[in-house]
This record gives sequence, structure tokens and C-alpha cells, in this order.
Amino acid sequence: MSAETATPHSVETHAFQAEVQQVLNLVIHSLYSNKDIFLRELVSNASDACEKIRFEAIADPALLADQPDLVIDLDLDRDARTVSVRDSGIGMSHDELIGNLGTVARSGTKRFLDSMAAGQKADAQLIGQFGVGFYSAFIVADEISVTSRRAGHHEAWTWRSRGDGHFTVEAAPADTPRGTVVTLHLREGEEAYLDNWKLRSLVRTYSDHVGFPIRMAATAQNEDETPDRETVNQASALWMRPKNELGDDDYKSFYKHIAHDFSDPMAWTHNRVEGNQNFSSLLYLPERAPFDFQQGREDRKGLKLYIKRIFIMDAAEQMLPAYLRFVRGVVDSDDLPLNVSREILQESRQSERIKGALTKRVLDLLEKIARDEPEKYSAWWDEFGAVLKEGVAEDSANRERVLKLLRFPSTRSENAEQRVTLDDYIGRMAGLQEEIYYLTADSWNAARSHPKLEALKARGIEVLLMHERIDDWISGYLHEYAGKRMRNVAKGELDLDKLGEAADKTEQEEAAKAAAPVIEKIKTALGDRIREVRVSNRLVDSASCLVVEDYDMSLHMQRLFRAAGQAAPASTPILEINPRHALVHKLEAETDDARGADYALLLFEQAMLAEGGALDDPAAFIARMNRLLAN
Repeated sequence: MSAETATPHSVETHAFQAEVQQVLNLVIHSLYSNKDIFLRELVSNASDACEKIRFEAIADPALLADQPDLVIDLDLDRDARTVSVRDSGIGMSHDELIGNLGTVARSGTKRFLDSMAAGQKADAQLIGQFGVGFYSAFIVADEISVTSRRAGHHEAWTWRSRGDGHFTVEAAPADTPRGTVVTLHLREGEEAYLDNWKLRSLVRTYSDHVGFPIRMAATAQNEDETPDRETVNQASALWMRPKNELGDDDYKSFYKHIAHDFSDPMAWTHNRVEGNQNFSSLLYLPERAPFDFQQGREDRKGLKLYIKRIFIMDAAEQMLPAYLRFVRGVVDSDDLPLNVSREILQESRQSERIKGALTKRVLDLLEKIARDEPEKYSAWWDEFGAVLKEGVAEDSANRERVLKLLRFPSTRSENAEQRVTLDDYIGRMAGLQEEIYYLTADSWNAARSHPKLEALKARGIEVLLMHERIDDWISGYLHEYAGKRMRNVAKGELDLDKLGEAADKTEQEEAAKAAAPVIEKIKTALGDRIREVRVSNRLVDSASCLVVEDYDMSLHMQRLFRAAGQAAPASTPILEINPRHALVHKLEAETDDARGADYALLLFEQAMLAEGGALDDPAAFIARMNRLLAN
């Protein structure tokens, strides 16, 4: 007796393929981190089946004659403790049930794709396969039955298993409609999935944009009324639609839906890439940062990853670098390598290419706004500028593009909000200036009045004032922009002679020789607090300042490390003095060693305070000041 002519009461018992039982144990006990995934997988399979019959019906329209509508229905039976997923798709024959559900990775979809030409594959938009995804249902069910009738066949069959190593196949009633229904008999403790609103929520989370209606029973008005079915998903992926079919209101509405933001987005970019790798993206720039935006740098929830319109994950770190974590939106790929539970995106060339393309799209959009709508960009910078700065350190490939987007106040700014671009700065460089000068400090006020700016200000040289917490970190990556070296005025020795209006170098050397005795006094008094004492060409009005060598960690960064409980690399500062200052003259003329030491310490401590540092012994500083002022 052949399988296709079995009587309705005959039951065939089969053993799973050896690997299947191992997969079942893995799935049930350790594969999935989130039990809710089972519904996503079953809906993916149902959508796949609907897509297959729609494709096959192109050549054979009669396949759709008995049920022209392609839908997916979810049903609950609280008394029987069952959840059912029904589709009007292609269905499965007797042999397909055994082959697809009793053997790992031999699904109908996989064989179907293998049989299609490369050009047809993109059109089919298949999104799942019976295999490991189907077995995820055993996480919440202790028994699963699958009843199916293949399109064009008269026989229907029921597959049933408790996941115990065996399954049965028997004939189903002759009036079984085309398609497949998967019925889960829930385990004890899984009653949450018998709640109508729970399943609706899972559909909205994972399957909202599946291209077929997902229907559930509507709430009945009274107990005697039979509830109608209502569609609970959008059944349309906006990002898959042509741009010429969409208006601004469509984009704004979708942004509010995915970002949970009441405000409109500032801008968006919608793209479809086709070729060796097909993917669509719809990326938004928010206008304002959410209140919890800075709470967790690694907890990124902005970009949603879909594989053929099925939601995979909400925090797609591999799709955009961390410094673009303000971006909201969707990326949908035809194929990306996931782990076996489809919960984790694996590193691959495909994902790296998509990441590079998405990064370029975001930077293109930011450049366009910065160029065409500078006031809008300035308002956006107030919200997200500090995050974008991270790209200087993290994205060497796009560092020049990120630098072009940065904004800083300068010594020509009237307040901290009056910012300039690096291109603006270069356009204003005068005379023989060849370097971009900048200074990092704890605050705007500390930066704009810092002693290290005095000589540059006197020569009319503009200096960028970087006063945000992140600026000292990124300064280690500020080497060059547009062929101009970027120079931190707080590090190393400044060669001001090349600016054309500096004091004669001979005079500088003579001043250093003349100050040799006072320098020796200071070295003796300060000991190992400082690495070196030298005459400064930075200072005009102030008596002293502290600097470090070009490749040393800045004093500000050293304080940040210590505040975070981390050991900062040892770096002893250099004390620079202004030999023309009255305080240095007093020290030079002082014959009392104790008072001379007080003057030397005062020079060091006031330089430390100008850097925003804390004194080791504030009480001693006050006493020292009082002694010198009293005499």
C-alpha cells in the first residue's frame, strides 16, 4: 500500500534522522535565549509557504483557484491549551512532511531555492525554511501536530510528534483546505501564550512587516457572538516600497512607529542596493536625543535588523559603528549569516560591506544637512555632537569625513555655542601659519582664558577651544586635516618664529640664558614634581604654565583616568616660566632660601590650578600665599 493511498485510519511511525534528536535536545535546552522566538519562526515558515505558491501560480494559476487569498491565521484554544498557526500557502505532501520535518536542513524552501535560477531567487523573497526554526516550537510545546495539503493534491496528511525521537504520519480528512496548520500543545507553565494580547504583541515585534496578513480573532462584543478575524500586522514593509510611492508623511509616521518618538525626524535616507548582495535601508536622524541616550554606550536600540522582512534583532551593532548610535531605522537583507537560532548576527564580509555602505549613507546625509541647512545642523549638533566626535578615534577609514562634520568654538567665538568648522578655520589662516592650533580644557571659561593662548592671541592666531569631556580623548587622534597638521598648544614646544611675527630667536635664547639662575632655583625647590623648567614662548601676561611632551598623556586626561579609578601612565609635567613677569623677578631677587622656595612652589601651584588640577595640600598653599602677601 503506497503512502499516498493510505486509509484514513492507517498511522505510520517513523524515527527521526539521528541528527534531529540531537538538534531537538539542543533547541529545547540551550539554543534559544528567548522563548518568544518560536512564533517568529513559525510565521516565517508560513510566509515562506505563501510566497512559494504565489511564485508557482505564475506558471499554474489553477493552484490558487480554491483559495485565492494568501493569509496566515493564529488561533488559541484555552481549554485544549493549543496555539495554531495556519497558512494558505503551498502545503506539503506526504513525502515532503517526512523529508522536511524529520530531517535537518532538507526543507522544501532550501530545495526550492536550489532549483531556481539566480535571477529568480531575488524575486521569490523567501524568508524561512522548515528545519531548526520549526523545532523551536518544542521549547513551549510538548506535542506538535502539522496538518497539510499540498496545492494541486487531493490528499492531506497529519504529522505528529512529542519530540521523543519518533513521529507519526497519518491521513487527514479529505476536506482539509490547502496549506498547513501547525498546532502546539503547550507545556505546563507556558500559559502566557494562551493570551490573545501576548501573541498580538509578538506579531507586532517580530512579524509586523511580513508581506501577508496575519489574522487573529477579534474581540467579540458578547459571548454568543462569533468574533470576526482582524489583521494584526501591517502586512507591508514601508522600506521595501519604491520611494516615488512614499511621501514625507509616510516616512515621518513610520519613524514615530519604530523610534517611539513623538517628534518628527530631522532627516532620513532610503536606499535599495542590488547586486551580489541585496539589502534595503531606511535610516533616520532624530531631531532630539532621548532622555536616556547617554546612559549605556553599548546598549544600542536604534537600528532594527530584518532578514527578508522578519525581525531579527533590535540592536544591530554590526550594522553601524558605535559613534553613529543615534541613528534610528531599519536594514533588511536578503541573506546574512546568523547563528543557528537566528538571534545573533555572525561576523562576515557581507555584514562588513553593509556596515560600510550604511556608514557612508549616514555621513552623506549629515554632510548634506551641514552644507545646505547649517542652522538645523547646529541645533542637531547640540544634541548629538559629542557622540559623533567618537568617530575620530574609532573610524580611521572615515576620520577625515568625521572631522569635516565637527564643530568647535575658537578664540574668536563670543560664547561656547558660536562654533566653527575646520574648513572655516583653514580659510581664515593668515600669513605663514601652516598648522591648526587647538587647546583642550575642562570648561569653556578655562579654555578661553588659558595662559597658554597668550602668545598666539598676541599674534592674532586663532585657536580651537575643545572644552568637552570627550575632547581630550579624541585629541590623541587629531593628527592632520586637509593636509594641515593639527597641533595641541599645551604639548611640546611651540615654534612661533615661523609665524613671521615672533620675537627674534636670538632674543629668546638670550632670555633663556639670563633666566638660568632662577630656573636652577625653581628646579631645586620643586624637585621631582616637574621634569624640566624652561623659558616659555607661550606666555605674555601670566607667570607660568605646565605642559607635557608631544606624545605624553595630557594632564586633563590623567585626572580623568584617576577619577575613574584607573592608573594613568606616569608623566611628569614641564614648568614653563615667563621671565618678564614680576613674580619671577621677585624669585630671582630673593636671597632667603625659604621665601625663594615659596615663590617657586607658588609658580607651580598656580600653573596647576590654571590646568584645572587639584592641589595635594590646599592648606599649605593658602599659608604660603598669606606669608608672601604679608611681607
